[in-house]
Amino acid sequence: MTAGGRDKPDAAVVRDALAVGVAVGLSGFAFGVTSAGSGLGLLQTCALSLLVFTGASQFALVGALAAGGSPFTAAAGALFLGVRNAFYGLRLSQMLALPRAVRPFAAQWVIDETTAVTLAQPDRRAARIGFTVTGLSLYLLWNLTTLLGALGAKAIGDTRAWGLDAAGPAVFLALLAPMLKTATERAVAGLAVLLGLVLLPVLPAGVPVLVAALAAPAALLAEGRRDGRTGGSVKDVPEVSGGADELDGSGGSSGPSRPSGSTGSGGRTGPDRPDVVKPDVVKEDR
Repeated sequence: MTAGGRDKPDAAVVRDALAVGVAVGLSGFAFGVTSAGSGLGLLQTCALSLLVFTGASQFALVGALAAGGSPFTAAAGALFLGVRNAFYGLRLSQMLALPRAVRPFAAQWVIDETTAVTLAQPDRRAARIGFTVTGLSLYLLWNLTTLLGALGAKAIGDTRAWGLDAAGPAVFLALLAPMLKTATERAVAGLAVLLGLVLLPVLPAGVPVLVAALAAPAALLAEGRRDGRTGGSVKDVPEVSGGADELDGSGGSSGPSRPSGSTGSGGRTGPDRPDVVKPDVVKEDR
């Protein structure tokens, strides 16, 4: 049992992991068709899935090439999208705590889908099972369907007519959308989409992806300035309560203030009692 009784049967973890692996792995067919349609050969297409193995970056690369972009620009956009996997790895390395000898091989499977399944698990054992099953099933199926898509590209014809070139980005957005929980995250996503759509007709293929990444620092900068404006204001200043007895240094008990004219310390009465701090004195001390 884990803390709070949140254990999860291994069979349930395997079932969830296979569901993600199969559902996303089938979209490798769309990548194979799109890659072959953009001019890449069979070996080049399969090598991308075997070695790169991150769907969004692969689609960005072949999409930029198909639109007439230079190989350097297309590779830069794909590489920039792939940087997110490095941040995934930092989180997963702590959660999985894999042996050092296994980490280089496991790094190949650090992608959106394996990260989502792993982080959804309640303990380390379930996280390791989810990561392994998702990564293995997705890697095998993605590469198999990539091969089938590349072989069948000629029979299908124009991929844009079938809409298969949009399958990969659609899957990526479907996984990303539930992660946008805060207003800042939604602002970053919305601004990135806006920049990409506006700049797509005027910039070379692949460049709008790089420019859209500026949405993140822009949103964070705006949030920092807003916090700076509100953080310096005086808020919720506590008021002194309890009457004159709480301000009395003679150790008098706190509680309801005495009625006027009641006997205080030393038997003196009235406003001239030495144990009463006058309001004008408090103002001057501040």
